[in-house]
Amino acid sequence: MTTPRDIGVDVKAPEGEWDGSENCPFYGSLRVRGQIIEGLVASVGMNDSIIVQNERIRSMKKYERYEKRTNRYNAHLPTCIGDIAVGDRVRIMECRPLSKTVCFCVIEKEASE
Repeated sequence: MTTPRDIGVDVKAPEGEWDGSENCPFYGSLRVRGQIIEGLVASVGMNDSIIVQNERIRSMKKYERYEKRTNRYNAHLPTCIGDIAVGDRVRIMECRPLSKTVCFCVIEKEASE
């Protein structure tokens, strides 16, 4: 197995097997740039893709209350990252569009506590 390349972000190198796909930021030629988002995996039903859900709390000054906002991102899952299940915490990073809806790539599976 070849050594992973530096993607410019302080993340741990993946330990899984790489299948030879070019759409991998560590072993292929996919460049990642832009924003980094942390969230929970909401769905893993697609081929090489997952849905990451990001929740945040927003203040509504007029009503003096808080509301929950949710964003869902379609993200490419490289084979070298390993097994991901619903409920896992991951970090995704922006990349070029890989399909009509996928323009993020998983860069790290965070350790479960």
